[in-house]
Amino acid sequence: MPTKNTNRPQRVALVAGASRGIGAETATAFAVAGYAVVLGARDAHALANVVDSITANGGQAIAAKTDVGDVESMRSLVELAIETYGRLDAAFNNATDGPMPGPLADIDPDEFDVGMRTNIRGTFLGMKFEIAAMLDTGGGAIVNMASVAGVHAMTNLAAYVTAKAGIIALTKTAALDYADRGVRVNVVAPGPILTYHLEEAGAQAQRMAAESVPMRRVGTSQEVADAVLWLCSDQSSFITGVTLPIDGGQLAGHKPPLMYRQGEGMTST
Repeated sequence: MPTKNTNRPQRVALVAGASRGIGAETATAFAVAGYAVVLGARDAHALANVVDSITANGGQAIAAKTDVGDVESMRSLVELAIETYGRLDAAFNNATDGPMPGPLADIDPDEFDVGMRTNIRGTFLGMKFEIAAMLDTGGGAIVNMASVAGVHAMTNLAAYVTAKAGIIALTKTAALDYADRGVRVNVVAPGPILTYHLEEAGAQAQRMAAESVPMRRVGTSQEVADAVLWLCSDQSSFITGVTLPIDGGQLAGHKPPLMYRQGEGMTST
């Protein structure tokens, strides 16, 4: 049972899927911005490292091992925020899972279900309990994690595309349901981001990812975190139901790479 904080912060943020990558970066960014943060993920050891990093730098943080697809687990994470800090002002539902890329007919049905459970059910349960907590203290802001693949389908990613499109649909519906009750709900849709997955894929994969982006580079976890914090801030107080691409221009259209090196021939336009 957590000890109640007698010196409660003015703002509290919850991050589900916070053990590494974008989730950990966003949790740290919330703490730097003055939020107390409540972190959830399946990897308790990695969560503890994030908490230690935040508290070592003067922030307030607490964590619990969490299965976002489980009702009681997600309920408990939100209750941890209320019991420890007395309120919930912002939430980032970032957890994701699913099968490895491959043609649709090759996907194992059980692996497909895992993707739906974590992404769609997990986002639904997160919002269900976060919204209730926010309504009790006058409102708040929620950001859900989708992808450019949820807006513009990509080959060999049937489960991922479906899950991320479902998150966008859930976000829009929740935004409408609570637009006049003080809770804003938005979704971010990153393109290629240099997280541990892309780092492990190697330099060639990173170059190919960069070539798919009109800006000719991949994004950073910090750039996603900055967008999440802005969507949770008063600076975006008239914004709800929005899908915000963080993609270097990918969803704007197709910008072909150079067909020939400079000086060796014509370039594409």
